Amino acid sequence: MNKFLLIPLVATLLCCAIGPSKIAYGEQACHFCRMTIVDKQHAAQLITDKGKVFNFDASECMINYITGIDRENIGLLLVTDYNNPESLIEVETATFIISEDMPSPMGANLSAIGTLAEAQQLIQDKQGKLYNWNELLQYFKNL
Repeated sequence: MNKFLLIPLVATLLCCAIGPSKIAYGEQACHFCRMTIVDKQHAAQLITDKGKVFNFDASECMINYITGIDRENIGLLLVTDYNNPESLIEVETATFIISEDMPSPMGANLSAIGTLAEAQQLIQDKQGKLYNWNELLQYFKNL
């Protein structure tokens, strides 16, 4: 294959890679509620299958947003790991805690934790309930 044909192909593959994007805290607005994103423990991010990034100030804003869109176009859903501010993790691997002892920007008291073990450790000190992603979606659907 001609090396000149490989260059555009590689460039196309690299530019279309779907992955987390850095959130500009204090500068960017939540795509759902329009509040400025400042809380580094609760931000969330949706990346479409085409690589377009939508940032949210809280997981609950992202959940509310995705209920009104075609989920076929979602490439990646990320939430901030409460124990590692600014570190985005995939929603399917996160464990979620709803606890009044851990307030979130929009008042749902929802936090994402990187591992189940870390979440279980946190819940010992703070009152609340643990959820996986599917349980959390059902919880919000029933509100």
